[in-house]
Amino acid sequence: MIIVYTPEGGEPERLNAGRLRTSEIQIAERTADRPWDQLKQGLKNGDATSVRTVAWVIKKRQEPALRFGQFDPYEDELAVKLDDREVRRYAEIFMNEYGDKPDDLAGAWEELRDAADNPDIAEAAIAEQVDGPKEASPSAGSVTSETNTSASSPTTSATPPTTSTT
Repeated sequence: MIIVYTPEGGEPERLNAGRLRTSEIQIAERTADRPWDQLKQGLKNGDATSVRTVAWVIKKRQEPALRFGQFDPYEDELAVKLDDREVRRYAEIFMNEYGDKPDDLAGAWEELRDAADNPDIAEAAIAEQVDGPKEASPSAGSVTSETNTSASSPTTSATPPTTSTT
C-alpha cells in the first residue's frame, strides 16, 4: 500500500506502507493501541487512525524527532492507494471472480483504476488479464519471468481499499 500525503500547499509524498520493519510495526501498534492486523485492515478501509499512525511511522524514517502529536494532517491530505504488486494481484482476483460477468468486471476494473497509485500499472494489469500475458519478442532478446503472488493473496474481500480516509 502507498499512503499519499499531500500537505496543504505542498507536494505529494508517497509513503510505502508495503514493507515495514518489525520495530516500526511495534511503534505503530503501541501508538494506535491496536494489533498490526487491525492497522492493516484499517489501511484498506481508510481508517483515519490507521492511516495517520502508519504514515507517521514511515515519516519518522526521515524525521526521527517527529512526534505523533506534531503529525496531524487534515483528512483530505491523506489517501491510501494500491502499490503495483497489489494492483496486479487484484486484477487477477477480479478476473477470476468476475470474468464471466462483464458488467461486474467493468465495475471492478474502474475501482482498480481509482485505487491504483500508478494508473499505467493498472492499465497493464487489466490488459494482461483481458488479453493474456504478452510474449517477449525472440529477436529482442528479452527474458520474461513470472512473479509468485500466492504468498501475498488477500485474506479478506477482493475489493480494493478506499482511496481516502473518509
